[in-house]
Amino acid sequence: MAVQNFNLTSTNHELSLHLRHPGEDPLQVAYAAEELIKEKKVKVIIGMDKWEEAALVANIGNQYQIPILSFATPAITPPLTTLRWPFLMRMASDGSEQMRCIAALVGCYNWRKVVVVYEDNVYGGESGNLALLSEDLQEVGAEIAYHLSSLPMLTYLFREAKNMGLVGRDTAWILSNSITSFLDSMNNSVISSMEGALGIQTYYSSSSSYQSFEAQFRKIFRAEYQDEDNFLPGIQALRAYDSIGMVTQAIEKFGSDSISPKMLLNSVLGSDFTGLTGEIHFKDGMLSDAPTLRIVNVVGKKYKELDFWSPNLGFSKTLYAEDGKERCSNSSVCNITECLSGPVIWPGDLNDRDPKGWALPTNARPLRIVVPKRTSFDKFVTFQTGEALPEGFCIDIFHEVVERLNYSLPHEFFEHDGLYDEMIESVYNKTYDAAIGDITILSERTKYVEFTQPYAESGLSMIVPFANKDSAWIFMKPFSLQTWIVSGAIFIYTLLIVWFLEHQSNPYFRGRPLKVQIENALWLLSCSLFFIHGCDNDSFVQNYLERVLGFEKEHIKIIGHENDYPTVFDNKTIAAAFLELPYEKVFLDKYCKRYTGTKSAHRFGGFGFAFQKGSPIASDFSRAILRLSEKGTLKTLEERWFAPSPECSTTATNNNVERLSLGCFKAIYIVSATISTICFLLVLIPLVRNSRNHQEANEGNVSPSGKSGSSKGGEVSKPFYNGDKTRIPRRASTFAHALDTDRWGSSRWERVSNSDNLENHHEDSSQAEIEMA
Repeated sequence: MAVQNFNLTSTNHELSLHLRHPGEDPLQVAYAAEELIKEKKVKVIIGMDKWEEAALVANIGNQYQIPILSFATPAITPPLTTLRWPFLMRMASDGSEQMRCIAALVGCYNWRKVVVVYEDNVYGGESGNLALLSEDLQEVGAEIAYHLSSLPMLTYLFREAKNMGLVGRDTAWILSNSITSFLDSMNNSVISSMEGALGIQTYYSSSSSYQSFEAQFRKIFRAEYQDEDNFLPGIQALRAYDSIGMVTQAIEKFGSDSISPKMLLNSVLGSDFTGLTGEIHFKDGMLSDAPTLRIVNVVGKKYKELDFWSPNLGFSKTLYAEDGKERCSNSSVCNITECLSGPVIWPGDLNDRDPKGWALPTNARPLRIVVPKRTSFDKFVTFQTGEALPEGFCIDIFHEVVERLNYSLPHEFFEHDGLYDEMIESVYNKTYDAAIGDITILSERTKYVEFTQPYAESGLSMIVPFANKDSAWIFMKPFSLQTWIVSGAIFIYTLLIVWFLEHQSNPYFRGRPLKVQIENALWLLSCSLFFIHGCDNDSFVQNYLERVLGFEKEHIKIIGHENDYPTVFDNKTIAAAFLELPYEKVFLDKYCKRYTGTKSAHRFGGFGFAFQKGSPIASDFSRAILRLSEKGTLKTLEERWFAPSPECSTTATNNNVERLSLGCFKAIYIVSATISTICFLLVLIPLVRNSRNHQEANEGNVSPSGKSGSSKGGEVSKPFYNGDKTRIPRRASTFAHALDTDRWGSSRWERVSNSDNLENHHEDSSQAEIEMA
């Protein structure tokens, strides 16, 4: 049509069109291109809708210096493309925008797993699109689960998929532009096999020139294909028509037949051309403007157009502002939507709901749910003896959620007798579809499973035996400011005593930097003050106590059941119990008169249910759990399952005491200070006695000059022997000398006689004097 229209109107030039249909093999396409150049002397080659074909033909164009205009471009443009193929013009855009559009569709419907089916070939033409799609899917929280190569037979693909039950059953199909661009030229049987699929097309506006072209196209098409009722031109047909228009515009521009291939190439690349597909501009050998895409829905033997998609706006009902003149932009008031606004016909009968993008459970294949068989607190979840179904607070929440889903969820329960992490692993490796119970949401676990919104808060709280408020032995309570200050002073005082006692004989407290000695003293003091603590049998609590809170493994005891706690408390096996907040509430509601708990300072993600990664059921459960919380259903279930015991039903319990005064700790302070002081005196008295003996021995010695050594004002005597000054400790410096580091390291006290000093400790006259500080 384009060649005929040009030849009818041009008075200076005439075009000859030579058509070749070499088949699917890119090598045959390249061979046909070379044949056209050699035998037909063609001046330009147009076509090639696959990049592997275009790349090979571009090499032929380089060899013969013939412009090549292709309808394909790689998904990711290789570096130095224009230098490698200088005669190649790509009348197409790369695949980046199309992959972003597919990812946007996946994201707006909350689909998490994508299976990519693509045409495989030795040239790897789709590898770039796979890389782009994978990157874009990650931004919307989805991923490619599998990618499968398929024979280039679209008819057989959908027919076989439908027979296998893959068209329907909550699956969704998205067709890329490489398929939807040919929907207008496919026969009815092929299109009907794709019913319910979404497709992405490159949008072109319906201008007056297009309307004239369409009328002519319909007339010619109907005359040649009388049995077909799809007679609309596709995007490739429009680009083919526009490519001839750009070539003829370049020829007319020079006005003679002497135009060289290089001149023709530069004229086309530098032209501003408006054709049936809109404005056409080239940059770096390819179309510079990002295409506007339109979503289509295959319905019956045809397809209907839905919303537009553009990189800047996302989905929108229209491309123009409300006045119908200005093109939509970020600042325009347009019908922007988060997802497709119009009704979509999906594969299968979904009763006016969107597909989950996930094979939902059926009666033949129910949801396989693993449930912990043994828990520390039975009220959360348990299997009664002889019963196949679990019961408990968590199970009731599960049933409440299932009732609020807009689809049925056949399921069956399986008990798990082991660690919770092993239960999470069984969901990760797809042994089970979900895990239901009192499962704590942890960052490490989220790497393997998809958690729901938490239905209960969790954190680590410490339980200790409870004493009366007036008792002087209430240690484990939140402190008042005065209590903290005095406790800190007592701690520092005890720390100094520990350092003083250990400095004589412990190598870790001498001969090392003072900072290291203080750290050792702090560690020794802390270890001596803490007793054994218990925790429940969830492995993560024990790991948390060891790795985060720094408890030694031998100081931790695992308790298997809630009824065991009073026993181990009574026989002094443990001094405190670390429980998560929901367990603490249950325990204190039962034993409120005997135990008390601290406010949690260590928070976790809460209790939730776990599903396989990417499962849409998890998000449906999360929304339902939020609705249960907002309507008070969760509160009702808590009151039903965790009602306090009769003795704890009143609010006037001692558990409400929030702060303790200094008087409650008088006993512990007095005992602690007394013991530390006694220890200090037991070491200090012998030290002072030895120091006095040392001083008396020094006072009995006389210097060689015949005068006894004496000191005044805290100074040390300064005797001279043969002109050398010898330093001898006197009374005022006795205690300082006794604490000298060089002598403190010995395991016994040494007496230094005057004669020893005279014989072994000569110093020069410049030696500094020692004074009592």
